[in-house]
Amino acid sequence: MKIKQHFILNSILVLLLLSVNNLLSIDNNINKILAEEILISTKDLPEFKTDIHSKESEGNQISGVVRAIFQDKKGIMCFGTQNGFQCLINGELFLFDIKDKFGKGITIKAIKQDSKGNLWIGHSAGLTKYDGEYFYNYTTDEGLISNDVWCVEVDSEDKVWIGTLEGLCIFDGVEFSRLDIPESIIDSTKGISSTKIIHSINKDSKNNIWIATNGGAYIYNSKELKNISETDGLCNNYVNSIIEDKNNNIWFATAHNGLCVYDGEKFIKLEILNNFRNKEIWNIFETKSGNILFSVKGEGVYSYNGKTIIKYNEENGLNSHAIMCIFQDNKNRIWFGGMKGVFRLENDKIINIKRNGPW
Repeated sequence: MKIKQHFILNSILVLLLLSVNNLLSIDNNINKILAEEILISTKDLPEFKTDIHSKESEGNQISGVVRAIFQDKKGIMCFGTQNGFQCLINGELFLFDIKDKFGKGITIKAIKQDSKGNLWIGHSAGLTKYDGEYFYNYTTDEGLISNDVWCVEVDSEDKVWIGTLEGLCIFDGVEFSRLDIPESIIDSTKGISSTKIIHSINKDSKNNIWIATNGGAYIYNSKELKNISETDGLCNNYVNSIIEDKNNNIWFATAHNGLCVYDGEKFIKLEILNNFRNKEIWNIFETKSGNILFSVKGEGVYSYNGKTIIKYNEENGLNSHAIMCIFQDNKNRIWFGGMKGVFRLENDKIINIKRNGPW
C-alpha cells in the first residue's frame, strides 16, 4: 500500500514539474532576435507610400501609414507603421526590420511600455517585447489568442492586455490567459471586422480596464466585467477609442455617432462636439493642458478646450484626412499619425515630419 502511495505521489510531482517547465519554456521557445541584427537606417530604404502602386512621390515620408506614436522613458520617439517599427536614435530614423514567421514585413498597430522599461508592440503578426537589446516575438504558438493584434495596454501589475481580431488575452510574463468578451456584430462598413474584435484597451486612474468593442464598451475591475451600451446612454455601440480625462470623465469615440462623455453616473451630451459632417471618430486623446483632441474620418483633427473647438486640416498643413493616432511628447509637442505619414503641431502650425525631420 505504501509503495502504491509513494508511486502516486511521485507521479503527481512529475506532472507538476512538467507543467512548471512548460510554463517556463515559453521564453525559450519564442523567436529571440538581437536588435542590432535587424537595425536599418531609413536613409537606405526606398520611399514609403500610402499606396505601393502609386507612381507619384509622397515626399519621403516616415511611412505611407502611421498607426502608433510613442515616446519611451529614455525620450526615444517610436513610430508604428505599415512598414514596421521605427525609432529616432541620435537624430536619425531607424527601422527595426521585424518579420513574421513567413519572412514578410508587418504592420505595427500599438506601442506601450511597462515599469521595467520593456516596450510591448502589437502588430499584424503577433506581440513583440523589446527590452532595448533583444526582440521577443509571441504568436498563437505561445498562447496568444490571435496573431492579428490591434491594441495593447499594460496594467499596474505589468500584465500586458492584448486586444486582437479574435478577442482579448492577458500575458503575465509566463503565460497567456483569456478574458472572454461577449460576441458582438461585424461592422460591415469596415474592410476588416469580426464579432470578437477589440479596438482599444485603456486603464483608468482606479486601475479599471476599459475595452472598446462592436458591442459597446466593457469595464473590468479585476473581479467582474460590465457592459455599457446604447441602452445605458452610450452614443453608439461601435466604440473605437476610450480615454479618461483629468476630471475622471470617460470619453468614448464611436464609429457611427460621434463622441460622448460619461461622468461615472450618466452620459453627458455635448452637442458642440458632434456638429461635424462625419460621425466616425477614429482616435481621442487628452493633452497635458486638458484639451481633448479627436480625429474625424475625412475631416482632420479637432481640439476642444471645454468651450470652443479648433479644427486642423489641409488649410493649416494637416494633409491627411485619416489620422489614426495622436500623441504628446515630453516637450509638449503634439504628434499626429495616419495616412500620408506623421505631422506635428507646434505654435498652432502643422509641420509634416519626414525621415530627415525636422526633429
